[in-house]
Formats: sequence, C-alpha cells, structure tokens
Amino acid sequence: TGRRGPAATAALAAAALGLAVRPRGMPRPQPTASGPVLRVLTVNLFHGRGDAEAVVARVLEAGVDVLFLQELTADAVTGLKQAGLADLMPHTRLEPRRGSGGSGIYSRFPLSEGPRVAPVRAAQPTALLELPGGEAVELICVHPSAPARRRDGAVRWRAELAVLPPPGRLPRVLAGDFNATIDHAAFRDVLRLGYADAARQAGKALTPTWGPPGKGAVLTLDHVLVDQGCAVLACSVHAIPGSDHRAVYAAIQLPGR
Repeated sequence: TGRRGPAATAALAAAALGLAVRPRGMPRPQPTASGPVLRVLTVNLFHGRGDAEAVVARVLEAGVDVLFLQELTADAVTGLKQAGLADLMPHTRLEPRRGSGGSGIYSRFPLSEGPRVAPVRAAQPTALLELPGGEAVELICVHPSAPARRRDGAVRWRAELAVLPPPGRLPRVLAGDFNATIDHAAFRDVLRLGYADAARQAGKALTPTWGPPGKGAVLTLDHVLVDQGCAVLACSVHAIPGSDHRAVYAAIQLPGR
C-alpha cells in the first residue's frame, strides 16, 4: 500500500506532462498566404564534420532554396563546393571560422545585405533574398552560445537570444541552432516578438534535433522561425552523418503582396 502513493503521483505527473506537450504534435491553423513557396534547410555541421555530400543530397531531394549552416569551417566550405553545392546555390553570405564559431547562408537566388543584428560570439550572417517574382525575404542564420559552455554561459546565452530583432516590414526567416527548446523562457521570448516555430506550426515540435554523439537525438534545439504572416506547409527533421545535430527542413508560403 505504501508504494501506491508515489506510483499514483508519478502516473498523474506523466499524464499531466503528456497533456501539456500533446499540442506540439498537432498541426496548427495557418494564416492565409498567397505568395511564393520558399523551401529552407538548416544544419549544424558539428565543427564542420557534417557530411557534405549528405547535405547536398538533402538540398537536391527537397528542392531547397536557402540553406543555413552553423559551425561552418573553411574545410567544410571546400567540401561542400566539391560536393556540388556551389552549382546549386551560387549566392552566399559566408563567415567560416574554426571550431563552432562559423556560419553561412547559401541560396539559389541573389542575396544582398540583410538586417542588422548585434554581434555575438558566433557568426550570425544575415541577407536579403530576392526572389524571381520580385518578392524579398530577410534571412538571419542563428547560433547563440550554448548555456552550459562556461560559468556565465546561461547569462550570455539569454543575452545572445535577446539580440534577435522582431519582424520588420518584409517577411523574415530565422533559422539555425538556437541552443534552446520551446521549454526555455528565453526562446519563448523570441517567439513573442512575432515569430512562429515552423515545427510547432506543422505538428512536429516533439521531434528532437540534437543529442550527444553516438547516443541519438534527445533535444529540439534547431528551429526555423517565420513571422506570423507566413504559412508553414511542411516541416521535417533529417539525420546528417558526421553531425550531432539533425537538419530541419521547412516549406513556407510567403504572405503575398
């Protein structure tokens, strides 16, 4: 009889948690959007070790228009070029660095100077994407510091998430490794600026994207965020050999003029 109390409490707690997170696995109603469809992919390359051919294969298979890369090294840029990425996506805004600090944006369509974002530890390149029909989209490749990297890591992590700007006049896509899940208040603060998480919109927010090497994914740290006038048509997560992160793909319909 003494064991029934803790067991019942545990069962109730599990049921309550299940009810709390269940909406993350259910698609949400989407806003009416009549603009072109933009297909994006974000990948953390794990110090440049992510398999370049696998990344290019995913770009080809999904017909990706914009690729956001974190932990982009000079060697990874070379490997991606050798795998054929430059032929598919000739327009770039790249800031490769050693270790985990580099990032980059590759695109099928022309890129120019993007919105200003206060500098943080890692590169966070931005761009203005010009689509064939004349539409323009602002892009931000996101990679704040991990909260556990150093003693003041959580303070820096919150501060680096806080530099992300609210949506502007043009449609905007923020994509990358946010080092945060939807359970973190600092990430929810970013959403409250006026963004929607593509995975949550598509009912895929319970799919993890990161895990310790060799142990499988356990946390959802990688996200594609869009301003709330965009409709999310699809979202999916894909393994990339050599990386401890999974790639996140999203198909987004822009609001239209």
